[in-house]
Amino acid sequence: MSVFSAGVRARPPSFTTPEFRAALGMFATGVTIVTARAANGKLVGLTANSFNSVSLSPPLVLWSLARAAASMAALSAGSHYAINVLAADQQELAQRFASKDLDRWAGVVHSGGVAGAPLLAGAAATFECFNRSRYNEGDHVIFVGEVERCTHRPEASPLLFHGGKFYAEHPL
Repeated sequence: MSVFSAGVRARPPSFTTPEFRAALGMFATGVTIVTARAANGKLVGLTANSFNSVSLSPPLVLWSLARAAASMAALSAGSHYAINVLAADQQELAQRFASKDLDRWAGVVHSGGVAGAPLLAGAAATFECFNRSRYNEGDHVIFVGEVERCTHRPEASPLLFHGGKFYAEHPL
């Protein structure tokens, strides 16, 4: 039984889009690069910090992508993708895969995952995912991936993002 009353809606926002973005930026996140191999064999990759765990059993993770993103077609249609959690020394990769108008893959060391999605060398963790489901919400699509294989480097320090800046985690 739903606790929401039929016909009840959210009030209009009391803030601007830039104010909302700035407030969201106060939540420190890790940084990932989502990678895939398109049907035509082309490598696809983008920086994302909208990554989260969903379930341990079955193993599920989620991330989101703007509907207008150039890589939307390849990521929506493909059966698999990988989420590469970046280590503290991979800031340049994060910036490269967030940029437009350059070859994101030039000189990037990677290997093929079990389903063909590229795995980035040096990542703190990788999650190889079956493209289980997608949900349209607002101006983004939420991707839920069923993790088929994961690896991690226990000694790796993570790359963090907060307030529009990158940070390298150091133990307190």
